[in-house]
Amino acid sequence: MPRPRRPFRAGTAVLATAAVLCGLLAGGLPSAAADEPAPRLIDRFEGEVPFANPPAEGIFTWGSDADDQPKLEIKERADAPEGAKVLQGTYDISGWGGVSHDFAFDEPAQDWTAHKGIRFWWYGQNTAPLPPGSGKRVNFEIKDGGANGEASELWTTSFTDDWEGWHLVEIPFSDFVYRADYQPVGGIDQVLGLKEMWGYALTLPTGAPGSFAIDGIELYGKAEPALTARVVTDAAVYPVAEGGTAQVKVSVATTGSGPVDEPVTVAYSTEGGSATSGDDYRPVSGSVTFPAGTASGESRTIAVGTRKDGAAESAETVPLKLTVSGAKAPAETPHVVVDAHGLPYLDRKLPVKKRVADLLSRMSLAEKAGQMTQAERNALKTPGDIASYDLGSLLSGGGSVPTPNTAGAWAKMVDSYQLRARATRFQIPLIYGVDAVHGHNNVIGSTIMPHNIGIGAGRDPKLAEKTGAVTAREVRATGIPWDFAPCLCVTRDERWGRSYEAFGEDPALVTAMETVITGMQGARNGKDLDRNDKVLTSAKHFVGDGGTEFGSSATGSYTIDQGVTKVTRRELEAVHLAPFAEAVERGAGTVMPSYSSLDILGDGQGPVKMHAHAEMINGVLKGRMGFDGFVISDWQAIDQIPGDYASDVRTSVKAGLDMIMVATDYRGFTRTLQEEVTAGRVDRARVDDAVSRILTQKFKLGLFEQPYADTTNLGRVGSAEHRAVAREAVAKSQVLLKNDGAVLPLKKSQKVYVAGSNADDIGNQAGGWTISWQGSSGAITTGTTILQGMRKAAPDAGITYSKDASAATDGYDVGVVVVGETPYAEGFGDVGNGNDLELTDADKAAVDKVCAAMKCAVLVVSGRPQLIGDRLDGIDALVASWLPGTEGDGVADVLYGKRRFTGRLPVTWPKSQAQLPINVGDAAYDPPFPYGWGLTTLVKPPAGNGEAALKAIGSAARTLQAAGLGGSAQGSELVAVARLIVQAKMAGTISEASAKPFAEADHLLLSGDLRGAVAKLTAAYRAA
Repeated sequence: MPRPRRPFRAGTAVLATAAVLCGLLAGGLPSAAADEPAPRLIDRFEGEVPFANPPAEGIFTWGSDADDQPKLEIKERADAPEGAKVLQGTYDISGWGGVSHDFAFDEPAQDWTAHKGIRFWWYGQNTAPLPPGSGKRVNFEIKDGGANGEASELWTTSFTDDWEGWHLVEIPFSDFVYRADYQPVGGIDQVLGLKEMWGYALTLPTGAPGSFAIDGIELYGKAEPALTARVVTDAAVYPVAEGGTAQVKVSVATTGSGPVDEPVTVAYSTEGGSATSGDDYRPVSGSVTFPAGTASGESRTIAVGTRKDGAAESAETVPLKLTVSGAKAPAETPHVVVDAHGLPYLDRKLPVKKRVADLLSRMSLAEKAGQMTQAERNALKTPGDIASYDLGSLLSGGGSVPTPNTAGAWAKMVDSYQLRARATRFQIPLIYGVDAVHGHNNVIGSTIMPHNIGIGAGRDPKLAEKTGAVTAREVRATGIPWDFAPCLCVTRDERWGRSYEAFGEDPALVTAMETVITGMQGARNGKDLDRNDKVLTSAKHFVGDGGTEFGSSATGSYTIDQGVTKVTRRELEAVHLAPFAEAVERGAGTVMPSYSSLDILGDGQGPVKMHAHAEMINGVLKGRMGFDGFVISDWQAIDQIPGDYASDVRTSVKAGLDMIMVATDYRGFTRTLQEEVTAGRVDRARVDDAVSRILTQKFKLGLFEQPYADTTNLGRVGSAEHRAVAREAVAKSQVLLKNDGAVLPLKKSQKVYVAGSNADDIGNQAGGWTISWQGSSGAITTGTTILQGMRKAAPDAGITYSKDASAATDGYDVGVVVVGETPYAEGFGDVGNGNDLELTDADKAAVDKVCAAMKCAVLVVSGRPQLIGDRLDGIDALVASWLPGTEGDGVADVLYGKRRFTGRLPVTWPKSQAQLPINVGDAAYDPPFPYGWGLTTLVKPPAGNGEAALKAIGSAARTLQAAGLGGSAQGSELVAVARLIVQAKMAGTISEASAKPFAEADHLLLSGDLRGAVAKLTAAYRAA
């Protein structure tokens, strides 16, 4: 794939120039110049190539329509890497669009065969570190053969914009593949000849506005041998039980899949490795030949037999050296591995504790350091580094996906990495992790649940457990045993871009929803973790990430994410630590610290980065709470600890971190950790404790017995059964804030006018962390939009959709306007970082037009409250629809009365942005809709005297409380009746006097104080 280089720096250029001059003065040229041709310039963007359309040479734009064509300019910039100017542009593409440079049609095509690849400077747009492969994806195409640039053969690859500032992107020609979805003339010979090149093209990202800048496109390096045939093996590692025979399949493949032009010979021999020739295996040597005319894909098998000696041993390797003539050789030497056998840690009948102790006693410091390392899969310099560095874990950052992005491809990808770990001495399996934060959300076609904020609105712990179970089943089916979820943050300020990852603002609500851990892991002692439908969870982010102060972040352009949480010890315990105590009780297998800093008021320490907070991690989490799993860092988070890198490693490990999500520099981390231990700055006992904790979870997960994907449930990924659970969760997450005139539920006989940006956009309704890290608008995965759900619910109704409400509005019974946010995730979603809580002008206009013309219901699809302001009086019904995920049917279910509205606000809905932060329990509390508010449909409050009814309910509450049933289902049902009575009186007249006790009632109910909850509701009734 393309290889981003370090950012261009003027100082680097000066040093390089000085080095060349020194070489010249010494009487010679740099050695590299003798081997490689000089770079060949294609574009400097100084104006030498004009903006022009074919057949003349020029740079031009294209798109699915006029709006999708980028806007270009050649701009003088002080930071231009080459010359004085660059090509830059802006785009907002809904279909497809991009930029091309075609060479003149009346001139000969260019010959690029002397060079290795093409490279250029690209200006990265990101202001914070991104996982490799998770930024915006840009496709780069070259035009090969044919009559001209518009009648050529397209060869394509891509790179992702994951950095900030100028980077040099190098793409070897060997990375380009034949474009299968479109060819201008239907394709030519499917061979990248490079002899007749007509230009290049950039296909830019869709779904959101963006900008780009590019400079200095040139050819580089020396061409690889011009062979159209290559030899491949079906694997790089061949594990085999002692005494068994490995079958190494060697195949010949050609560009374009045609037969080989000349004979291909593969000589083979077993050489080197840790196994002993004759004792551990029978040496083999010889050759196989593929005659000219052999079909591409034909194979030969080489058998390598191993011997039994009866002794218990660690794994041993037998490299099979392949020497190829007539074709390109395989990139790697295949290795036969004689499996480890007879050692106590491999005995599944032994207790896990004994297995861990035996394995740990055998491991070297390097192997232990490897187990403490987690790398992003895209950061691997070579897959063989998994074995070379004894890596303990890989992850897929958000958007780091296989091609194609299907459940089956995920399983194969993870298995391919797991196979590499079989080449290590003790064959310790990898533990692969992924952020499946609302379903298996990176996988196209999976079941995408509502985000946690919607689960919190549903107030149904049993259903939360079911959503966790569905997620676990889909994740484990793809070979992944570890989910970086759930987020147990308590969101205290909705200006935070991650607030939708919280179940709510009340620690009691967050704690109640932690049944999701049971759904994902099973029994709290971990006995279910080896099942094919369970995964290890990660309670995150410890501790206080939902309480960061606005304006305190020092990360990029973030305003609140990764900032400082300032709390008293009492508030820390009650609000932020309480959910983690529950997670430990439920047996969460891992905990992830927060990027944020903790400033405990009055302790005199000031802010301390959570990844360095020994008092909280060692003292509170592992000590007082008794957490016996392992602590995993967040993405490159130890790099934010003050000090140099060695200090970062030392401080974080001593603070209690067991595995470091280094993400990219796994080589540097393993080396540094070993140096710190060898020098005595990190105790070996601390390393042994960390590795023991990691190995314990691997044994519990059954990875030593079954390291590969159990695909039994692969067919259930995105199944109707799973989507039914998500659909129920969606329905229960819908919060009815207002319903004047009983506009909802809709009648199937009504003629409905639907408008708004989020009515028919599955990307918007799923939000961030969907397919890619930040999410994106559009049809990004399989599911049902809200509009599609409505049409399915009322197939015979007259439903008209006009996104911008430009269609005529007369003749309709009711309007439904679905508005809200477009996707974002951590940091980038912070208010003040390009975001606010206001609806867009287009959404406001749609609301105004539809609600002025007819009775209307407005649905706000968002991750946090949106400001309605003075529009509220003109809206008949208002629904907080949160981020429902892929099952828009669930929204239609409550809109059309198949289910009643039961959702309650998981956060306080503010009057204005200036009112934030505002939370249940605040001394001053005056929102338009309080925490816990949620009207219902299809049922009515009891008739008669409300005061008398509340008195009777209070008496029943006291009886249940005395019987120890304060947190029972009967108690919740009792309070639900009281809430109906109170909301009927409060609706339309919510005041501070009534809102404050109303919100506190919901907190008390979740805390098990049934009697107190009814008393607060009674106070709200009297104040209304």
